[in-house]
Amino acid sequence: MKWPEKLVQARLLKRYKRFLADVVLDDGSELTVHCPNTGAMTGCATPGGRVFLLHSQNPKRKYAYTWELIESRAGGMICIHSARANDLVADALASSGIASLAMYPNIKREKRLTSGSRIDFHLSSTDKTVPDCYVEVKSVTLDCGGGDGAFPDAVSARAVRHIQELLSLKQEGARVVLLFAVLHEDISSVRPAAEIDPRYANALKAAVEEGLEVIAYKASINEDEMVLSEPLPVSVA
Repeated sequence: MKWPEKLVQARLLKRYKRFLADVVLDDGSELTVHCPNTGAMTGCATPGGRVFLLHSQNPKRKYAYTWELIESRAGGMICIHSARANDLVADALASSGIASLAMYPNIKREKRLTSGSRIDFHLSSTDKTVPDCYVEVKSVTLDCGGGDGAFPDAVSARAVRHIQELLSLKQEGARVVLLFAVLHEDISSVRPAAEIDPRYANALKAAVEEGLEVIAYKASINEDEMVLSEPLPVSVA
């Protein structure tokens, strides 16, 4: 995924009200920008951090800039725009960049289920012996140190519900996959954050025992583009 415009550099002053952040530009002027992340953003909103903004051409927007990236203290890039995870996965699926899912030529985003819920991706093949596959994507930015990444960064009943929905599809005969899209370059492995949300960790472990597949891919991130390319180990124990 290439950025549609050149990103603008700034320094973070503070994030507040979930959707807003104040930054200072290189010329010293201050600016309020949209923060497209509703999570805790632990370790991803350090005041003084170098951030990168994307300008919108939409004249109706109240805040013309969106905060996209922040540089970690260790120098790695972090994408805090959680919705970008699905765009990266879509690109990787289209280019057969996710090895275990490369046999599916037909890719549909935001598949609506009979329950009324939506699953991030529905994959299918012309080979009728290959079961349809449903993929739910989770953006990972919580760095616990030493390359250890975890999800979620806050208690998430919604994430537990997604696991339950995947298991229901599994019982109907589909293949089901939970894909952790790691948008933090300092992370080298992924696990459920049992210390933050033990219910989620227990649900994930039980789901894996019932046939849920869990994989993780890491994004390479710079000021020109982001690419989901490197598989990472996942532990659910």
